[in-house]
Amino acid sequence: MSKILVVDDEFRIRQIIRKYAEFEGYEVEEATDGMQAIAICRQKEFDLIIMDVMMPELDGFSACREIRKFRDTPIIMLSARGEEYDKIHGFELGSDDYVVKPFSPKELMMRVGAVIKRSGKGAEPQKNDVFTYEGLEVNFSARTVTIDGKRVEMTPKEYDLFFYMVRNKGIALTRESLISEVWGYDFFGDERTLDTHIKLLRKSLGDYSRCIVTLRGVGYRFETV
Repeated sequence: MSKILVVDDEFRIRQIIRKYAEFEGYEVEEATDGMQAIAICRQKEFDLIIMDVMMPELDGFSACREIRKFRDTPIIMLSARGEEYDKIHGFELGSDDYVVKPFSPKELMMRVGAVIKRSGKGAEPQKNDVFTYEGLEVNFSARTVTIDGKRVEMTPKEYDLFFYMVRNKGIALTRESLISEVWGYDFFGDERTLDTHIKLLRKSLGDYSRCIVTLRGVGYRFETV
């Protein structure tokens, strides 16, 4: 049984999410603010965290940043603010999805299922499965990316997206194929989520952002020519 931590200062919201999550077979624990969420996550492991952004004591963004220092648990952010800046900020901190309030509990559960499925999916990498190009090194088995010997820190979803593109080097990848392979066929988020992560990925890669080529009207391609 997958375990979910629901973090929201509104009792009603926590109860609604708990009701639907338990109906879907998830084990649910609650936290009322960011500080409490961090304390709980230090003691216990969860399969997914649903985190509200606007909370007393410590907001969701700050809590996400702290949790990411010692856990790679998938995180879905909840917020009444749906501006692109807020979504980008959430993804930069390592969140896996961003849901704007008011939301459909049923849709939220579908997103929960999709994120949990994706976090536990993926073929086991082969030993010494390493790709190199000039000063760029991608180690699939170690799940690391280095540029000129310096480790590049990425969010979990950036790694998933980049590894998939590198493994399919030179192939035109449609937006639909990228979303289905990296987020899952049952992804219910905004298609702009892909563009946001491409933007973050290019920022992380610095000079090697040139390797990610935009194919207008199609999608993207990773190339080293």
